[in-house]
Amino acid sequence: MKKQKRVAIYTRVSTQDQSTKAQEKELTLYAANRGWVVTQHYSDTISGAKESRPGLDQLMTDCKKRRADLVLVWKFDRFARSVSHLLRALETFEEMGVEFVSLSEQIDTSTAAGRMIFTVLGAVAALERSLIAERVRLGIENARREGKQLGRPPIRKLTVEEIKRVRADRVKAKLSLRQLATKYRTSLWAIQIATTRQKTAV
Repeated sequence: MKKQKRVAIYTRVSTQDQSTKAQEKELTLYAANRGWVVTQHYSDTISGAKESRPGLDQLMTDCKKRRADLVLVWKFDRFARSVSHLLRALETFEEMGVEFVSLSEQIDTSTAAGRMIFTVLGAVAALERSLIAERVRLGIENARREGKQLGRPPIRKLTVEEIKRVRADRVKAKLSLRQLATKYRTSLWAIQIATTRQKTAV
């Protein structure tokens, strides 16, 4: 007798006034029609752009512990926040021997067609990364040609006279380091140095 696949269902909505019940119902029915056993349902009510999601994090942890043979989702954008995020997850699933099915897109990595699309997604993600890197490189080159300052602006140096006033304000006016930084329009680090060094400019 063929072993039934253990399926982990993942659903997500963005706001509290939405419900994952419709997604869960459709996915559960699909799993039953395929002869799969749903062992766990993971869900999140959170923006898909968030780096960390409790339900998704737990799903990935349980997959690493081999508690599921297949992950079933309603749609790509319910699961991943970007193509690159989706690809990383699919690569992780592949390493763990876990299959992935998206119902809306009809993607099933257990099939030849699904694996082909996985390969295409990988190529798209690689192209996306190279295009971003190229845009960043060209942007830096253009900025340099135009004489623009790259990186964080230099910290404004305090004069000897300003250091004296900083120390006086610190002792007499009892101003905090942050208040002093705001007053003298410089960084907390510059104020810290000014209040600890002995009569030297920074």
